[in-house]
Amino acid sequence: MPDAELRRIHESFSGFHRRQADRVVAFPGGFAALDDRYTHSRGNNHLVVDGATDPEALPARAEELLGHLAHRLVFVVDDEVAAASRGPLERAGYSHAAMYLMRHTGPVPAHGGARQVGLEELRAPATEAWHRFAPGVSDEEVHQLVERRRARLGAADDVRFLASYTEDGEVASWVDLYLDPAAGTARIEDLVTAEAHLGRGHAGRVLDTALHLAAEAGCDLRFLSANKEKWPHRWYGRKGFVVVDTVHTFERG
Repeated sequence: MPDAELRRIHESFSGFHRRQADRVVAFPGGFAALDDRYTHSRGNNHLVVDGATDPEALPARAEELLGHLAHRLVFVVDDEVAAASRGPLERAGYSHAAMYLMRHTGPVPAHGGARQVGLEELRAPATEAWHRFAPGVSDEEVHQLVERRRARLGAADDVRFLASYTEDGEVASWVDLYLDPAAGTARIEDLVTAEAHLGRGHAGRVLDTALHLAAEAGCDLRFLSANKEKWPHRWYGRKGFVVVDTVHTFERG
């Protein structure tokens, strides 16, 4: 992949976290994205290291900026910085995982038939999904994880929540689409299918719709993130996505 295109993906990745944050605190080589409305949400309170930084200082940096929270999460974009940071962070009790950045290189699909929805339409199915994904989590934590989608409205120039419905009018699958037409980038995230509707093609419909709308908006660089250790990245591969980079995550608590 050309370096210029990878830079665009990295800029979109960092921009997503900056723009959805309620507060941003910069430090050498990165920033903290914070939102006190959603203190249980790791996706809204974390560090992003997207430049050169002092690896030995990262554990203390995380304590300084995330010390008011029960969790710690650090994203590191560069492989070399991640390798240098792994020792200090693991000694401080962090675990490491890898997240693929995957670019769509296949043909643009036809519109999949999903439609744009608002926060209200997704509240009930998203609440049910979070209880399935995180059994034992408190109702307050699930409430924050569902309501944080409100903050996502600021994460790009054009944010759309898309859903596929059953014939009976139930939300079956949904996804977030983040469009920045001026930069030509589109990010697709949080594709979820309700348990009762798994295996019926709904995920493919919302993904096809997102890809079609992104191309229609002039976004030639369409990408998503996927956990390296979990199966969805293989499904995305069958849908025309290829791995172009890895973002490293370090987590504790």
